[in-house]
Amino acid sequence: MYWKTKATLQNAVSRLPSESSYATYYWLQRHFGGLRSINPMARLRAGIETWRQIEKLGHEPGGRTFFEVGTGRVPMTPLAYWLMGAKKVITIDLNPYLKTELTKECLQYIAEHVEETEAAFGAQLDRKRFDTLLYLQRQDGFRLQHLLDLCHITYIAPGDAARTGLSPASIDFHTSFNVFEHIPRDVLAAILSEGNRVISDGGLFVHRVDYSDHFSHSDTRISPINFLQYSDAQWDRYAGNRYMYMNRLRHDDFLALFEAAQHTVLATEPTVDETSLTLLREGMLGIDERFAGKTAEVLATTESWIVSAKASKGES
Repeated sequence: MYWKTKATLQNAVSRLPSESSYATYYWLQRHFGGLRSINPMARLRAGIETWRQIEKLGHEPGGRTFFEVGTGRVPMTPLAYWLMGAKKVITIDLNPYLKTELTKECLQYIAEHVEETEAAFGAQLDRKRFDTLLYLQRQDGFRLQHLLDLCHITYIAPGDAARTGLSPASIDFHTSFNVFEHIPRDVLAAILSEGNRVISDGGLFVHRVDYSDHFSHSDTRISPINFLQYSDAQWDRYAGNRYMYMNRLRHDDFLALFEAAQHTVLATEPTVDETSLTLLREGMLGIDERFAGKTAEVLATTESWIVSAKASKGES
């Protein structure tokens, strides 16, 4: 679908009353969009890769408490944490998007693709937990709460990651996957501040950010940095709605945000898109003045992991 057509449709649906808006957008996704068929592997791999980012820095994720910002439609990333040995997962979402029917279909996919699932997890898979999950999937009368209880997942929605209500030092890993790009800068700062309060000493923040123009995911005629040519006012007319808001912060902006939250950035893995880099270097894509002064490499960075830890009291 042409991206401007999609933007017009999303803006129209977003203007409906909340309950009708959510139901209408879900119906459209289910019949014409990415939810026509469900494959849980990408979300499971998000959890697997988050786990490996933690292990790369010498931390042991097993038996620890995870916090996830942005649950989405299915709790597959929290499920992945549990399948690898997490003690507990608290997942929070601003909007109550979680769907029983989609979750059931995800579990059916896993049951029908056991070897693919096992290969994705490798040695990290807890076989006993996996067998228990498959047993649950085979039972009649599936209820989402049964899965959440089995996997020690606490789902909070609607919820506010900037005001979680959690006890101090009650989580070990603060995570998200392709969520932070959808949150305004000031709210992100508040989320990180709250994260500093609820994370344990020695805990990690592990976040993967997608810096690309998300319209390019479905409209291949535009580049991953197409949205950088528009002013904030122009872009807000296209994507200033609950379904496609993108803050358009670049990698350097995110690093500054984490540092302003009194974090030590321990690892990043930025990916520079070569096609976008060529567009910039050859002057084939005009850039709005908001992004003036940034290098072509920064502007062409389309994704990155950012792993950080709050500074100790002596370092702050």
